This record gives sequence, structure tokens and C-alpha cells, in this order.
Amino acid sequence: MKIRIFLPAVILGMLICVWGYPASSDELKRIRLMPMQLDTGRPLMHVLKERKSTRAFNPKKLPNRVLSNLLWAANGINRPGSGGRTAPSAMNQQEIDIYVATAEGLYLYDVRTRQLIPVLNEDIRGRTGQQTYVGEAPVNLIYVADYAKMARTSAEDRDLYAAADAGFVSQNVYLYCASEGLATVVRGSIDRNALSRVMGLRPDQKIILAQSVGYPRK
Repeated sequence: MKIRIFLPAVILGMLICVWGYPASSDELKRIRLMPMQLDTGRPLMHVLKERKSTRAFNPKKLPNRVLSNLLWAANGINRPGSGGRTAPSAMNQQEIDIYVATAEGLYLYDVRTRQLIPVLNEDIRGRTGQQTYVGEAPVNLIYVADYAKMARTSAEDRDLYAAADAGFVSQNVYLYCASEGLATVVRGSIDRNALSRVMGLRPDQKIILAQSVGYPRK
């Protein structure tokens, strides 16, 4: 009798180990990004002329070189001595973090080490917006304001400043994409509560915007 009870329990335990637990970020590896390229891209006035929102994406994966340049353009460090960024922020509080959702999983862009830090071993691209195309774009950037970094800002001004700062980052992405022939669109239609839970954000981390990036669908 004990054997009959024990064996099903073992089998059940094995099945739970295989199917019952969510995938861990430990299964993802850090991605080391490449140094930015300063000798690429088109002249600024041409880029401004070509800037636009595109909502149809080729699912082709972005190579590391393109992703590296994209993230540096978005909000990378352009003055190593002071830690200044390519995008301004209110009182230089640098509260906007960029999360990167790909088919492989969710990562956090570590600006200082130029790495993508694993967060979640799950494809959540389709949850980053309420539009049908978001799951097709190979990359979805999620702009999260860390209010813990905004101690010098009054509570009533934090939402305004965070929104403006995320907008600066978004425009940098638009300009880079126009320069490199990529498709992009910034989005505000997001189920923020649901996405925050999936991403494991703290209460003082607020999702501001998301932005889809990829090659244009021909």
C-alpha cells in the first residue's frame, strides 16, 4: 500500500517540477551590449524629415549591434565623467528605467555597465500594450519611472516630470529609428496594473509609456 501511494506522489512531484513553476529569470543570460557607434546614421535634418510612427513590423530579430545603438541613443551615458545621459531629466534625477521585452524574455537595460539584465524568462511583448501589433514587434521598450529617485521633486510634480522625461527618451528612439530605417511607435494604451504585476515592479515604480521597435513590414 505504501509503495502504491509513494510512486504516484513521486510522479506528481516530477510533473510539478516540469510544468508547475513559472520560468525563472535565472534561465536567461545577461546580454553584453556593444559600444555605441558614432560614425553611423543620417544627418539630423533628414532624420527629422523621416520621423514617423509605424504600426506594422517584420518579426525579424534586431542584432546586438542595432539594439546596442538603439538603447544608447534612447538614454545612454554620453558624458562618462558626469554620468550625463543622451536624454534630459528633471533635476538630473535620471528616474526613467528602460525594460526591454523580446521573444526570449524581459530585460532591464543597465546603463552604466551596458548590459541587459534578465528579469523574466517569458515573452510578454503582447502584454505591453492593447494593440494587436505589439506582439509582432521584435522589441518593446517599457519606460518605467522610479519614484524613489525623485526625492527632490514634490509629489504633485512627479507624474508630470516623469511623463516629460519618458517623452524625451521616446523621441531619441524615434530619431534613431528614422536614421537607421527602423519602424517604431510610442504607446500609452497599456494595462499598467496588470503589466506591473507581471514585471514584478515595486509600488513606487510607475509604467509611463511603451514603444515598439523593429524592421518595417514590407
